[in-house]
Amino acid sequence: MNLIEQLVERAKSHRRSIILPEGDDPRIVQAARRLHDEGIARPVLVGERAKLEAAAASTGVELEPVEFVSPSTSESIETYASLYIQGRPKTNERVAKRLLSRPLFFAAMAVKAGDADALVAGASQPTARVIEAGLMSVGLAEGISTPSSFFIMAPRGDGAPLLFADCAVNVDPDAEELADIAIASARSAERLLGVIARVAMLSFSTHGSAKHQRIDKVRRATETARARAPELAIDGDLQADAAIVPRVAELKTRRPSDVAGKANVLVFPDLDSGNIAYKLSEHLGGMRAIGPFLQGFSRPLCDLSRGATVDDVVAAAAITAMMS
Repeated sequence: MNLIEQLVERAKSHRRSIILPEGDDPRIVQAARRLHDEGIARPVLVGERAKLEAAAASTGVELEPVEFVSPSTSESIETYASLYIQGRPKTNERVAKRLLSRPLFFAAMAVKAGDADALVAGASQPTARVIEAGLMSVGLAEGISTPSSFFIMAPRGDGAPLLFADCAVNVDPDAEELADIAIASARSAERLLGVIARVAMLSFSTHGSAKHQRIDKVRRATETARARAPELAIDGDLQADAAIVPRVAELKTRRPSDVAGKANVLVFPDLDSGNIAYKLSEHLGGMRAIGPFLQGFSRPLCDLSRGATVDDVVAAAAITAMMS
């Protein structure tokens, strides 16, 4: 089985509940039906019934077996509103309910309340809005101050998958933010790929072979991440070839490293390099880019591409389920 098939099979053994706030999108309805019928997860669609039924009818999908909820009629909105205003003394119940009438924010609070295991959104919502909903509901994981994203890069032939971060959210993270990304990425890799994470903090320098303030940022981030999570294998600054090719690592590294030449998590210094790298790996290197997935939150959230296919949504839901 390929990586996606393996993750889907693992998801079937747990059958987590996945809440989908874009139930008026035909792709989401089709994906929800597949998640239900194939036993991958327990999907919950959010939206007004008439819109959900119209989306289902447009693709010939029978909606009935799939659970759905409408914020305007749900009794849970009282509970969610109370939960939302905790710690927000300037927010009243009326304002909270108005916010929670939006399917995305209702779904995010359902995850916060424990009524769903994970949230999958983004087919019709921008990334910034999905992140906003996550920050306003489930919040960030303990010790993490920066939400970020990752891709699983899966070879189409032989070879182990890699995790790339951050390729979709943080444009120019500073050293502290880069350390957050490294720690969150290591945890994502271990949870999803079942490996011991070996995190390479990438740069155009290996162990000080060049001098520049951008390299200094990567080195500070490496030191910070190591201090905060000494149990993780993290090394930097490393050039990409020194990170993943043992022969090159042996030639270029200046000190012993548990990461150089065998990294499975690649942390890029900025969004330019991360976004370019994953697209080149996909279109020239023949790898499959799976994601992006959000990380750093206290509960699992997935940000779909707005061009996602039904297959993409099903795969994303299965992988997000495995993060819970």
